[in-house]
Amino acid sequence: MLSAYVDLGITPSHSRPRVSNDNAFSESLFRTIKYCPQWPSQGFATLELARDWVNGFVTWYNNEHRHSGIKFVTPAQRHQGEDRDILQKRDKLYALAKSINPARWSGKTRDWAPVGAVTLNPEKEYVKEAA
Repeated sequence: MLSAYVDLGITPSHSRPRVSNDNAFSESLFRTIKYCPQWPSQGFATLELARDWVNGFVTWYNNEHRHSGIKFVTPAQRHQGEDRDILQKRDKLYALAKSINPARWSGKTRDWAPVGAVTLNPEKEYVKEAA
């Protein structure tokens, strides 16, 4: 089995100590799937139905679901470079709304500046540059 991993370029991992991003992305996605309102609580009758459901979920997740970690744009919008324009329009809309009704806000409006790279464990040099 180990040789099959090597042939496929896969590094086998058994929850390596002090490597917190080994499985975190997968675990995060599994939680999102499990708590999706459309998750079939009774399971799937066939493998084909399971695959169809997951394909639909992935399409929704990438193209419709707005992610809080990337300022409520979809992954597709971010990957296509549309997020900056969307966030700029949101920022202007919030500024206009605040100017019309300033009592609605006790402080600043939401920060709609685009986010940079999103990582679980940035390299130490990246952390230094960001600081």
